[in-house]
Amino acid sequence: MIKLFSVKQKQKEAAESANGRAPVKKQSPGELRVQKDISELNLAKTTSISFPNGKDNLLNFEITIRPDEGYYQGGTFVFTFQISQVYPHEAPKVKCKTKVYHPNIDLEGNVCLNILREDWNPVLSVNSIIYGLQYLFLDPNPDDPLNHEAAEVLRENPRQFENNVRRSMAGGYVGGNHFPRCI
Repeated sequence: MIKLFSVKQKQKEAAESANGRAPVKKQSPGELRVQKDISELNLAKTTSISFPNGKDNLLNFEITIRPDEGYYQGGTFVFTFQISQVYPHEAPKVKCKTKVYHPNIDLEGNVCLNILREDWNPVLSVNSIIYGLQYLFLDPNPDDPLNHEAAEVLRENPRQFENNVRRSMAGGYVGGNHFPRCI
């Protein structure tokens, strides 16, 4: 018969004898996978990662994208990533902190990217999501919009869409909404 109390006592003694240091917190499978994903990141020169809550908190970080071509060239867009303990079995929650005039990003920062919803599967990684976000700025998709007004303008009058994007990035108003300067 296993003596549970003696096992607990031995664990306590081992922790105390570790030079007074607290025992090391065991990482969840999600944390281990995120650590692997981050170590394997292959970020373009237009993309960076930061950890506002410290590098010990790998489940919450920010990605900054600065497109160097397309409608959004010269802009700076920050996305927050919140990753659950069960990652990669559940897609990360990604929001755009920068208010942007974009067919696939609504004014609250929700992002319409298929791999964050129905097409997510555990073989995808943080790198996959970053590539998807970069692609949204290179080729906005008016056929799967969150901002229907921006999508309609892009479909019907691409030149006006480009003018609206430039005005919004410069800190102007588009469709009665004010956008903070991001260039």
